[in-house]
Amino acid sequence: MNARTDATAELKGDSKAGGKTAQIDKTEQTDKIERAEDKLAQPPLQLGHFLPHRLNVLSSLVSQALTRVYGQHGIGIPEWRVLVSLGQFGVMTGKAIGARTHMHKTKVSRAVAELERRKYLTRRTNRADLREAFLSLTPAGRAVYDELAPRALEFTQKLSEVVAPADRAAFDRAVAALTERSAKLVEEMQFQSAPDDGMES
Repeated sequence: MNARTDATAELKGDSKAGGKTAQIDKTEQTDKIERAEDKLAQPPLQLGHFLPHRLNVLSSLVSQALTRVYGQHGIGIPEWRVLVSLGQFGVMTGKAIGARTHMHKTKVSRAVAELERRKYLTRRTNRADLREAFLSLTPAGRAVYDELAPRALEFTQKLSEVVAPADRAAFDRAVAALTERSAKLVEEMQFQSAPDDGMES
């Protein structure tokens, strides 16, 4: 009787242990499924948290809002950038404007043609390089620049007032650092994609 009782108790114990093991395995499997679902619910790259996208959205929104300053003159973003560049530096070439504003030469050329059509700028051929012209504002173009400059500065003030005065210096440094770093990344990309003259064809 004692031996039978002991055997029965042992079997019951094994059954309970097996049940606990199965329960643990099921719990672990459930945890794995939940973790997998969490990964699907939170992908590693989220556009709303992606810094390049956030900067692009900011730039787009600022550009759209800024059109209220110069839109009444019937010009767009490229023309605005060319107009302000010439208002600041006086005489420039299209190539120099493109380098300073980071606009493609085709876009610069179209903007120059539009401003010339509106009698806002004039071009003078560079005798040292007939492919190039010196650009400058006409009196009408200068008048538009003088009118828009204060309004543009007022827009900047309204835009930046959301940044606490104590944080603005740090913000300016961050923008400058990101701009410099981005320029270096572009240079690295261009260097890597440039053909190697030493390679055999």
